[in-house]
Amino acid sequence: MSVLKRLFGWKSNWNIESHQVDKRSVPTHVAVVMDGNGRWAQSHGLPRVAGHHAGMKTVREIAITASNLGIKVLTLYAFSTENWKRPKDEVEFLMKLPQEFFPKMIDELIENNVQIRMMGIRDNLPKHTLESIDQAIERTKNNTGLILNFALNYGARKEITDGILDLIADVQAGKVEIAQINEDVIGNYLLTRDLPDPDLFIRTSGEIRLSNFMLWQCAYSELWFTDVCWPDFDSNQFIEAINKYQNRNRRFGGI
Repeated sequence: MSVLKRLFGWKSNWNIESHQVDKRSVPTHVAVVMDGNGRWAQSHGLPRVAGHHAGMKTVREIAITASNLGIKVLTLYAFSTENWKRPKDEVEFLMKLPQEFFPKMIDELIENNVQIRMMGIRDNLPKHTLESIDQAIERTKNNTGLILNFALNYGARKEITDGILDLIADVQAGKVEIAQINEDVIGNYLLTRDLPDPDLFIRTSGEIRLSNFMLWQCAYSELWFTDVCWPDFDSNQFIEAINKYQNRNRRFGGI
């Protein structure tokens, strides 16, 4: 896709029917680290924020593709608890993206029965960011198709730490017995308590690490990495990842 089309275009013309995907065995939950926006922009002689803007188009394309494939949950790592270290102007741009993204996309999401969710620390986020997200959540709350879950101001270690503290408080209050604590109980104190664990973890741009993303939940996820930067990642690469997933033998420690 050309740089101008990625930056300013919105509609795509992909056709998932042309790909061999067994919809009976697609992953229930796909988690994605959307990496490489800044590098994509710099490689095209553009400011880093242009890459984040271009990446919005990819979010739209992958969300609709996932919905069409019958995937139940798509969690996108939009902003980590460590991303506050980035330049102030870049952070401010990222925090304004929901105001642009959701008004353009919300009608199509509703048409495709997609439900918007967010997981992360709300306290640090700007009011205008939360307002845009909350409006999208409210408008799609009754949809029963794909859950499009944005991990925003999210960090797995923070999530696990907060969950443990809440569990300790409930133990001290007599709501939970120590003898009752197991993996399921701990999972109920995490932000994904009502979601299945990811079956497939995807990371773009060539980096091969988890970067503090869903560390507990991805214990048995299938991992798939690509050198393609997020703005150039499209339905073809997404379906390639699904195909690779479908060809793997998930044993969960067995034989």
